[in-house]
Amino acid sequence: MNKSRQTAKYLFFDFFAAALAWAAFFVYRKEIIEPQYFNGWDVPFELTPQFYLGLLIIPAFWITFYYIVGFYNNIYRRSRLLELGQTFFTSVVGVVVIFFAFLLDDWIGSYKNYYNLVFTLFGLHFSLTYIFRLILTTQTIHKIHQRKIGFNTLIIGSNEKALKVYNEMLNQFRPAGNKFVGFIELDENSDSVLGKQLPMLGHIKDILNILDKEQIEEVILALETSEHDKLSEILTIIENRQITIWGIPDLYDLLSGITKANTIFGSPLIKISNGLMPGWQENMKRLLDVLFSIIALVLFFPVFIVLAIIIRTSSKGPIIYKQERIGRYGKPFYIYKLRSMVDGAENGSPALSSENDTRITPIGRFLRKTHLDEIPQFFNVIMGTMSLVGPRPEREYYIKQIIKRAPHYTHLHKLRPGITSWGQVKCGYASNIDEMLERLTYDMMYLKNISLYIDFKILIYTILVSIKGNGK
Repeated sequence: MNKSRQTAKYLFFDFFAAALAWAAFFVYRKEIIEPQYFNGWDVPFELTPQFYLGLLIIPAFWITFYYIVGFYNNIYRRSRLLELGQTFFTSVVGVVVIFFAFLLDDWIGSYKNYYNLVFTLFGLHFSLTYIFRLILTTQTIHKIHQRKIGFNTLIIGSNEKALKVYNEMLNQFRPAGNKFVGFIELDENSDSVLGKQLPMLGHIKDILNILDKEQIEEVILALETSEHDKLSEILTIIENRQITIWGIPDLYDLLSGITKANTIFGSPLIKISNGLMPGWQENMKRLLDVLFSIIALVLFFPVFIVLAIIIRTSSKGPIIYKQERIGRYGKPFYIYKLRSMVDGAENGSPALSSENDTRITPIGRFLRKTHLDEIPQFFNVIMGTMSLVGPRPEREYYIKQIIKRAPHYTHLHKLRPGITSWGQVKCGYASNIDEMLERLTYDMMYLKNISLYIDFKILIYTILVSIKGNGK
């Protein structure tokens, strides 16, 4: 199962359908609509430079639009009926945009020709796009039903409910694609009835290792009533991973997060969505991250050069400082900053800075107050390891200490870490664990209220803090 290849197929055929629809529409405009403007005169047909330019621009517009609305997310789990509705509504919106952007100045015989143009473009684009999508999606669904495509699935639970769910899904007439690799026991001394059907892979404490080792894509929570007290602990561990989580119906009122009722043939399950934002907002956030980061790097380039010269001449050591942090889904990455401390400030052991820290250089104090030391992190954003707005990333050394006092900290790993955050603008840099916990409160508020609107407010507040130079 190759998700990149499957996505590439949809991209190719969406692009091809959009180009084919635009070519047919161009012929329609030149052969049917324009002659009405010239009162039936013989208008010679020619493929103008605008035609060839349109074959690139128009399909590129549609691909970008589909990406923003989240069409290419979760490419294997598709419904033909939902895909029909999504293709219809995106076609309506896209055609309206194209009409006002490119078609208002067309040569027309009467205002009725505008209706002809809109409905013809819509009909061509919608029909061609959906035909190719229907073929691809149908092929995929058939492969799932034939068990040629499967999703590594882990069952959490081992007693009667787990066995019932397993048997129902295993014996479906049209399988849903779940490839069961094993189960996890909640109690080490439990008498599991599922053990006769599936291998027991471990216990709650082993979940993270099992998810990685078995490349788990979906998890089914099949807990007995007596095991409900463990639900919060389990969700705290697995909700920050890029996997689909299912629960059984009687857990509906207990499951946290955004729930969505689903029926997988004989086994009705509840989907616990990992999506914190609507698909279109999440994709728009990523596009804006990249766009604004490129603009920021261009605008700050002269400032970066000046600061680099000052850092280089005022103290020994590299201009750019890198440090390993923990990012989205708990994966480590390197964060980049303009160096604000003396070289070798930590001497191999983690140490947080304080307001009167002697390790901070004179230019470093200015950088920290204005947050200009964060300029290189725009490269992190472009690379996809960070976002403009999100919880500030911490080192694993401090995360382990935070989790001892606030286990829910791991929920922040659902998000890309940010250059700035709600907690950052409210509390500034943390100089100890207590201040990290204080900042955590605001980051959790951001997690529960995340939206593009909140992002813009945080960015504006960050800019004001930087201009005033009252950052911590």
